Amino acid sequence: MSAPRLRLGVAGLGRAFTLMLPTLAHDPRIQLISATDPQPLACAQFERDFGVRCVDSVQALCAHPEVEAIYIATPHQLHVDHVEMAAAHGKHVMVEKPMALSLEDCTRMIEATQRAGTVLLVGHSHSFNAPILRAHQRIQSGEFGAVRMIQALNYTDFLYRPRRPEELDTAQGGGVIFSQAAHQLDIVRLFGGGLVTSVMAHTGAWDPTRPTEGAYSALLGFAGGAFASVSYSGYGHFDSDQWMNNIGELGQHKDQADYGAARRRLANAVNAEQEAALKAARNYGAPQWAGNTAAPTGLQHQHFGPLVVSCDRADLRPMPHGVWVDGDGASTLDALESPQIPRQEVIDELYNAVIHRHPVLHSGEWARATTAVSLAILKSAQSAQMVVPEFQVPPIR
Repeated sequence: MSAPRLRLGVAGLGRAFTLMLPTLAHDPRIQLISATDPQPLACAQFERDFGVRCVDSVQALCAHPEVEAIYIATPHQLHVDHVEMAAAHGKHVMVEKPMALSLEDCTRMIEATQRAGTVLLVGHSHSFNAPILRAHQRIQSGEFGAVRMIQALNYTDFLYRPRRPEELDTAQGGGVIFSQAAHQLDIVRLFGGGLVTSVMAHTGAWDPTRPTEGAYSALLGFAGGAFASVSYSGYGHFDSDQWMNNIGELGQHKDQADYGAARRRLANAVNAEQEAALKAARNYGAPQWAGNTAAPTGLQHQHFGPLVVSCDRADLRPMPHGVWVDGDGASTLDALESPQIPRQEVIDELYNAVIHRHPVLHSGEWARATTAVSLAILKSAQSAQMVVPEFQVPPIR
């Protein structure tokens, strides 16, 4: 007997969906049943790609009798309502990061799925990546002793990719804290034991034409004594993928001739309306949509910038091709095979949770704790004070 397939509906066919598209299209454990999006061109493209019908609202998707689980990739501020809606219809949920914009909304989402007895998984975040999970597994084995210090940084062009106005408004979830810190904080919390006890941070908003945080740097303390330094810049100058063998965040080989491409594209938009149109023109199904559902080739594992985890007896460096272990007497590579399907680790966790009732690492409680640290970064930067984040939990074992 063949393994059952997870019958999935998709709420939101924007950027997050396109990043998951190769995974959803090629993982044999997934059966796409339906989708919804306010853009007719996106819905038409989905129907062509997958031979199924879209519905006209999230409510209709949640009520769809054949849908077993819903991937919620709608704008950040809508996550709480859509998770509650899905739970009310008895659907399992995978919701994109950031989970929500407030801890109160995170709690509402957790409680809604608990009442319904359904799975709540939050992702994708880069803590799903195979090299991160392999490094965590080896650290948990005890062979290197305790984790003592974590260094994580990333320099990208995030702030200069075409944005809608709300994506440049912190109050609506814009900027790098909500969209990018979730990746980095999930990773360092996993290695540090999850229980962040202190946050001291600075943020940067240096371009008045992009009026939101484009950078941050924070020092995190953990229960047990470990500490982590996390830094991120989305200002589009230095590209830290140079330190990752010129492998991009999505596992693709990068051409150095593309340096500055984001700023060059943005120069064609002279106001917010033109910028939003520039983004819309490249969305799924839109006239300049250049993607497809073909299985990608030549990829390495995804990453979120250079990372070093210092333990008693080794420093570990997750990389796109494996994990470097710099030990007492030797530096060795724990190599990983190249992925056949990107982000398959996300489906591993979702499928095993729904079909096999395995515990969820990237649970609502875990994501709420990451959101609490993100909010603590904002609060610490504004107050110039150390902040103790709420709702911290350790990772499941």
